[in-house]
Amino acid sequence: MTVAPGMTRPPRELADVPGWFPVLDQMLFTWFLDRQEARETRGDLLEVGVYMGRSAILLGHHRQEGEQYTVCDLFEGDAPDDANRAEANKSYSRLTRQIFEENYLSFHDELPRVLQGPSSILPDEVEPRSCRFVHIDGSHLYEHVYGDIGAAHDVLLPEGIVVLDDFRSEHTPGVSMAAWEAVLNRGLRPICLSTQKLYGTWDDPEPVQEELLAMLRERDDCHLSVQQAAGRRIIRLKSKGMSAPPFPHSRHYEEIPDPAPEPAPGPAPTPAPRPAPTSPRPRPRRSRARRLAVDLLPPVVTRAIRRARAGGHPRGA
Repeated sequence: MTVAPGMTRPPRELADVPGWFPVLDQMLFTWFLDRQEARETRGDLLEVGVYMGRSAILLGHHRQEGEQYTVCDLFEGDAPDDANRAEANKSYSRLTRQIFEENYLSFHDELPRVLQGPSSILPDEVEPRSCRFVHIDGSHLYEHVYGDIGAAHDVLLPEGIVVLDDFRSEHTPGVSMAAWEAVLNRGLRPICLSTQKLYGTWDDPEPVQEELLAMLRERDDCHLSVQQAAGRRIIRLKSKGMSAPPFPHSRHYEEIPDPAPEPAPGPAPTPAPRPAPTSPRPRPRRSRARRLAVDLLPPVVTRAIRRARAGGHPRGA
């Protein structure tokens, strides 16, 4: 595939897809989903808010035979209210459904089920108790996040996992309020906290927490702390030079070669030797006697002698 001038280069690696999906969360998504699959847990996948598709591409890689993967986003569509419209214009003005779909199809053979619209449509579009994993990364406004958490509660299967993005970012207080309200008043049980996301369940978190702690204690690339808050065990994680988990290359990986590296500078050419300067031919020195003779002769004779030496002839009268 050739990239035309002015065209965006198709992604070759997951990291080439624009977005906010730190390697710590890539590792945790992979671990939770692999754990479910190892336990033969079946269920659909749901993501609310996809941006350019980085986390969606990873989630789609874990869709098993017979499962459905649904994504929901406004894309370039109309927001349901003025506050949501202002948020979309400020943070997601470059997002279009076409860009998301092109990025996703760089890694997968087919698209997920795409719902274009506000997340309030989810109760009518996703079956109750049908999902094993839900990622909420849509609006940052309290009212919308409150509704998204309620929708996640209704669609999750027993032992299902919900992930809330931006639960503690300084610019998203609405997410923080909705997330901790769900913990304190709506039965959500935290499993762990990454730098950016809260992982939780509405079931007993202890079994998955014990397995998670055992895995983390074998790693040396993750800061780990365990705290108690309001009677709940909180596992806090922070990357310590962590590398992203292995992930398949996109289908563009071999089609678009990397730009040829600039040739290494060779040794400077040796300058050609400059010719040695030639000395001017020395003028023949006249003897002192001849100089005296010329000086003492009459001027007419002296001029005749000089013309004769130069090979000239006397001018005619």
